[in-house]
Amino acid sequence: MRALWTAASGMKAQQLNVDTIANNMANVNTTGYKKQRVEFKDLLYETLSRTNLDQGQGKPVNLEVGHGVMPTATTRSFTKGNLEQTNNDLDFAIDGDGFFVVRDENDNLLYTKDGSFKLSVEDEEARLVTSDGYYLQADGADVELGSDIEEINVSDLGIITVRRKGEEDIEEIGQLTLARFVNPAGLESIGKNLLRPTAASGEAIEAFEGEAGSIVQGFLETSNVQIVEEMIKLITAQRAYEINSKSIQTADQMLEQANNLRR
Repeated sequence: MRALWTAASGMKAQQLNVDTIANNMANVNTTGYKKQRVEFKDLLYETLSRTNLDQGQGKPVNLEVGHGVMPTATTRSFTKGNLEQTNNDLDFAIDGDGFFVVRDENDNLLYTKDGSFKLSVEDEEARLVTSDGYYLQADGADVELGSDIEEINVSDLGIITVRRKGEEDIEEIGQLTLARFVNPAGLESIGKNLLRPTAASGEAIEAFEGEAGSIVQGFLETSNVQIVEEMIKLITAQRAYEINSKSIQTADQMLEQANNLRR
């Protein structure tokens, strides 16, 4: 009976849907997180009877039966989250479509919306890094601030300046490297708020002078997950899962009735 396998595919699909919704809700407080949604497609149809139309006479439609559903993609929404004020000079938010560029321990360039950076001191030289120690990039190199830093400022165009202890002059360090992508939905999530480019996303396009957005110092971009919206999706997925399980129970009862015909 087709209904058993069709309903089973529906239950599997809704289970994946619930898993995705749960991940969105778990990351509601994750800085720079972008919510995901699952996309589905119907499976192959079996044609039991084809159209038979000749000079306006005959059957104008097919008799078809489907074989269920399958998940095809998880699409990430890059709509902007709210900007939350932190008053921390090392917190940056991008008011636009751009991404911060960081370098990992293997010299790979990765991209993130998480602008909560830290100071890392190496050989008495301070650098801006992520929470995992990945180096923030400016002008195609690591952001090296030097020593004896008293104040750090970043303009809306990403120009980094510092003032050192005992000095009144402002020293310019460089300009933050921001990147854009032709298809940001094609980026691969690798965890730790980091994204990696793929053939689908295209190569990173470095964007200066506000093309990828402006920098807001002392702010962080929050997750774009809407709890109410996710709760509605969760209830819908739960009901769809329940209905598919009812279909299996109904098919089982029909088979039971067929087996009892000779009794």
